Amino acid sequence: MNRTATSSPALSDRERAVAEKFASGLTYREIGEALFIAPSTVRTHLAAIYDKLGVRNKVALASHFNGTSGARQDGPSPLPDAPPVLAIFPIESLNSEERWRRFADGLSSDITIDLTRYADLPVIAFHTMKSLGSKPADFAADGKALGAAYIVSGQLRADDRRVRLTIQLADARNGVSLWSERYDRPLEDIFTLQDTLTESVINVLAGSFGTLATVGRNAVRRKPPASLRAYDLYLLGVEQQNIFSRPGNVAAISLFSRALELDPTLVMAWVELAYAYAIEACNGFDDDMQRSIENWRTAIENAIRLDPTYSRACTCLGDLRGCLGDLEGAERAHRRAFEYGSNHADTLTLLAGSKALVVGDPSEAIPLIERAMRLNPLAPPWYFGIQARILFVAGKHREAIAALRRGSPDSPNTLMFLALAHAALGEAGEAAAAEARLRAEFPGFSVERFITCYPVTNPDAVLAIRHAAKLAKLA
Repeated sequence: MNRTATSSPALSDRERAVAEKFASGLTYREIGEALFIAPSTVRTHLAAIYDKLGVRNKVALASHFNGTSGARQDGPSPLPDAPPVLAIFPIESLNSEERWRRFADGLSSDITIDLTRYADLPVIAFHTMKSLGSKPADFAADGKALGAAYIVSGQLRADDRRVRLTIQLADARNGVSLWSERYDRPLEDIFTLQDTLTESVINVLAGSFGTLATVGRNAVRRKPPASLRAYDLYLLGVEQQNIFSRPGNVAAISLFSRALELDPTLVMAWVELAYAYAIEACNGFDDDMQRSIENWRTAIENAIRLDPTYSRACTCLGDLRGCLGDLEGAERAHRRAFEYGSNHADTLTLLAGSKALVVGDPSEAIPLIERAMRLNPLAPPWYFGIQARILFVAGKHREAIAALRRGSPDSPNTLMFLALAHAALGEAGEAAAAEARLRAEFPGFSVERFITCYPVTNPDAVLAIRHAAKLAKLA
């Protein structure tokens, strides 16, 4: 036994034996066989070991026992700026039939894979979770042993007509439930049903205002400023950015920049920084439009270099290329965004806006935004802002106004489209009120700047906006 192991008097002999074997790479089953104990007992011991040593994952435990740490580890992992880890336990089938157990496993695997792509969080591989063979009583211990911050678990019950799925998100540290939902679906084509359930769960959990992001932001607000990590700063930045006000956007740029100083490889922070500069450019939040566009370009190019398959990055790159006059490049980037994010509500919403205003077929925009909102019933205000632009271009001015009422109230884009839609309906008083507020609160904003920087390059969209701008006295 080495020096570091003997300097851990807090561990019992049995705990020390379990810890050393786990740190060396043995599985729960192998440790149980070697020590003549059940795998569930191994899990219980590991939970206690992690608490006593102050480590959160296998890497930190191995460092403790091979002497590389030299002392108790207080941090959650060797990468203190990494986002928290998510563990998805295999969904438990409450039916005895083998086909439903296979269906539950397939659902668990699909949710794991899609969350890896869309949730902006590291997710433990499904085969690792499957090997644990856990029951609900073991979730807390397994979560701690794996170094997870959040645990997702579920139960499936089915009959000849319907499938019922219950999903729960819990805090791995204490087992407290943070969110739960029940999905009840008719038993149609089994593969279509599996896809539908997976998409529903993913889009409620993931996304800029999904359950995981909301839980993360709530936790971050309780931290002292000096302890904020890169991922924490990213979450706070997204919250500020989605206000779509000048102060909110300034704060978002600062928070994303601080996050990237701590972790220059945080792809989602580069993407959202790029969007923040795009918002700055088209809303007139900075006097130097070209500087905003250049900062937009730098940020999104960094994101694409780090991950060319990140769907939001591809959408943002497409919009930038449209702004720079490269419409073919814009279409290529948007096609890649759809390829990588065809089931992700945030990506579909952004693409819908781009099809209506930038490049592509505007007739495809309404089905896209409707699908996005079905996938994400927790739609944040910016979804409605994009929906309103699409409806306006389609000539559905009354519906556009209804969507704008649910959008970001302090955004100059919202005020502009309110003025345009009311003017198109002949409602001069309402149009004048929105126009007056726009000029008073956002003197740097103009319709032409919005058209240039959004960018608005679809001919029908340009014509509709400019015509209504004349009616609203914004031209």
